[in-house]
Amino acid sequence: MNERPVAMITGAAGGIGGETAVCFAERGYDCVLLALPTDELEPITNRIQKRGGEFLSCLGDLSDLEYAQSTVDQCISTWGRIDVLVNNAAWREITTLRNIELASWEKTLRVCLTAPAFLAKWCAVHMEPAGRGVIINVSSIQSQMAAGISPAYVAAKGALDSLTYELATLYGPSGIRALSVNPGAIDTAMGKDIATDDQQTTGAKIRQVSEDMIPLRRWAQPCEIAQTIAMLASEDASYLTGTSITVDGGWKQQCSPYSIKHLQFPHEFPAE
Repeated sequence: MNERPVAMITGAAGGIGGETAVCFAERGYDCVLLALPTDELEPITNRIQKRGGEFLSCLGDLSDLEYAQSTVDQCISTWGRIDVLVNNAAWREITTLRNIELASWEKTLRVCLTAPAFLAKWCAVHMEPAGRGVIINVSSIQSQMAAGISPAYVAAKGALDSLTYELATLYGPSGIRALSVNPGAIDTAMGKDIATDDQQTTGAKIRQVSEDMIPLRRWAQPCEIAQTIAMLASEDASYLTGTSITVDGGWKQQCSPYSIKHLQFPHEFPAE
């Protein structure tokens, strides 16, 4: 069995996933990296190696559950252990319920909910005999804040939070913790892919409006979410399980844009 702990990360070529893998490597983990065959993992694997970690690349589509299960088998055959599972991968279409096709709905739920559920099931088979393990589901504040333009994604993230509580209840007596991390606006490719046309001005306007709602007045960088995930997987969070951790710069808990606050109290709330 590998002496170093092992973290499995889905969506490992993306902003949050890649930074999460690097964070775990910095903390002494080896990493199993799940990504689409079209994704470029080399920048991430180079950073992992520079931090003294080893990696196992598993390329495939998480809508294929046979592929998903094979990654757990590959991890066990290579290192003999799985200590942390980070269900980070996601897929969505920006559309409304009026227009969404069944295939889009089903793919979103399969990638964002079904694959995380069964990866947790398959990883827990190996975590339980060890009496330890951490499952972290990357959800979203959209699990509780809908925008009306991504119905399957919102439904999947709400269910992913509930799945987290179920996992914590089932596997807690075996020493396995389960948590969900709920990011807000993140400066990633998916975070920027919010306009339905090719006009950069539309995306820029959406970002401006969202930043007007965030007390910290900016989108997060992927490393800020990754650091939260790594901390939650550590012994520093040893009594945290069955809950959701919101990392959104304060967005969800405040009700009005800062441009409006500025109109009301110009000397207390700056315009920018």
